[in-house]
This record gives sequence, C-alpha cells and structure tokens, in this order.
Amino acid sequence: MLKQVLTGAVALLAVAGAARAEIVSKSGKFGGLQIDYKVSLPPGYSADKAYPLVLVFTGGGQALQAAQNTIEVDWRAEADKRGYIVVSPGAPGGALFFQGGDVAFPAFLDTIRKDYKVAGKIHIAGHSNGGLSAFHIAAKYPAYFSTVTGYPGLYEDAQGSPMTKLKPLCLYMHSGSLDPEWSGAMQEQSAEMRRDGYKIKYTLENGQPHRLKAPEINLSNRLFDEIESCK
Repeated sequence: MLKQVLTGAVALLAVAGAARAEIVSKSGKFGGLQIDYKVSLPPGYSADKAYPLVLVFTGGGQALQAAQNTIEVDWRAEADKRGYIVVSPGAPGGALFFQGGDVAFPAFLDTIRKDYKVAGKIHIAGHSNGGLSAFHIAAKYPAYFSTVTGYPGLYEDAQGSPMTKLKPLCLYMHSGSLDPEWSGAMQEQSAEMRRDGYKIKYTLENGQPHRLKAPEINLSNRLFDEIESCK
C-alpha cells in the first residue's frame, strides 16, 4: 500500500511539473559582455518542437532579479497557456540595453535561435527602460523581429539607427494615464508614425501609473493578442 501511495505522489508531482515549467537560469558571453538571463519554457517543452518566443527587457537598472519578476508578473501565465518561450536578460554590470549593453547583440539573438527552435521571428518587448531597449534593439536589428512592444516604451535612439528600420514591424505601445510625461511622448510619436504608414497601435491605460499593473488590467492577455494579430 505504501509503495502505491508513493508511486501516486510521484505521478502527481510529475503532472504538476508538466503544468508549469521552471524558469531556467542561463549565462554566456556575447559581444565581450557576460550576460545572465532567465528563460521560461512552456509546459511539456520539447527541444524538437518550434515555439514562438518573446524577448522581454525589464525596467529600471535591468537587474537579473527584476528580469525574472517581469517574466513572472507580466508574461509567464499567459505564455504557459499559449505555448511561448519567454527570455529576459539582466544588464551586464549595469550597462543598460539601450546604451552600452547593446553590444551583446546580435550575438545574444543568434544564441537564442541556436538553443531553441523559434517559430517565426522573435517578438521583442519591455517596460520603461526595457521599452526603450526593445525599440532600440529592434531598430538596430529589425530582421530578427516581427513585433515590438513598449509598455511603456518608444523609439528614442541617439546612436543613429533610423526609425524607418521599424516600418516593416508591428509596433505596440501602452502607457498609463497617470504617467503624463511618457504618455504624452508616446501619443505624439505613435501619431507621427501612423501618419507615415507604420503599423502601430497605441493604448492609454486609464488609472495606471508608469509601471503598469498587468494583473489588474488583463494586460498579459492583451499583449499576446496584439502579438498574434500581427500580419
């Protein structure tokens, strides 16, 4: 009887593990920089299968723990439901990814595509400094991406990557109504882009601060809906 109980317990643990995969810690050297990053794999992940993938940049100082928190709060539950891989790097030595940390690209992107079978092109996203990073990296290496999402975030590039490189991509912006500085800049830029024929959608999130509270406004579900609507 005891053996049967233990066998059943092991089976239940296996099912629970399959229902939600662990977030994996990885590390490597890219463009001369040591990058630590987190990878969330969908339930039942198989290395032989291709999965859509979202590369997410966290905000603030872009520390590794913040990167994991961003995955868990903003992306993981919906990614598990829809079968996505989510990758989020920590900034190397505080070198933000829209500044000195960008030298890790495109080597970091090539490694992601080597380590995982990616269905289609990569989706890139981020909030605050992460949103600036997403637009910055996408403008430098647009061939790798199909969508760019800033929540908040926008194109702000002083290093010469022209905004026109973003024109083939689907662009999404979200900002809080309680964050007038970012909302004003994003509204203005999205309107300009729309006039110039970019594929862009801007959403003002009513009653939300700078750091959007994703669970309160069903943001994760809507971000994935937008990604999947890109044609």
